[in-house]
Amino acid sequence: MSPATPVRVVLVEDSPLLRERLTESLAAPGRIEIVAHADGETAALEHLRATEWDALVLDLQLRQGTGIGLLRALRATRPAGVVVIVLTNYAIPRLREHSLALGADYFFEKAREFNRVREVLEALAAARTAN
Repeated sequence: MSPATPVRVVLVEDSPLLRERLTESLAAPGRIEIVAHADGETAALEHLRATEWDALVLDLQLRQGTGIGLLRALRATRPAGVVVIVLTNYAIPRLREHSLALGADYFFEKAREFNRVREVLEALAAARTAN
């Protein structure tokens, strides 16, 4: 990856309003690019298989299926070096532990840690520029 290559993000969120808010707050020309979005597990899996991506921002409650189901499906096919960020309203310890055990790299609560997603993606972009 060249330093000019932005961090390619797949956004999986069932709320159109929150999906739009995330897209606006995360996109940074030349640094972070939303390459696909989905509101359900099946559509998300199709995008992840068909798109080159570096990071996944994932809600646990989806219109169809769940984020946990998507994490399970990714276990065997997840590309090396990609980052998975769970962003949910349901930040209970059991779900945090389960998500991390299934391969999530980060687990953030929407109400209190929304901006942490941007911080992680910016750090990924900065690390690319440094290499």
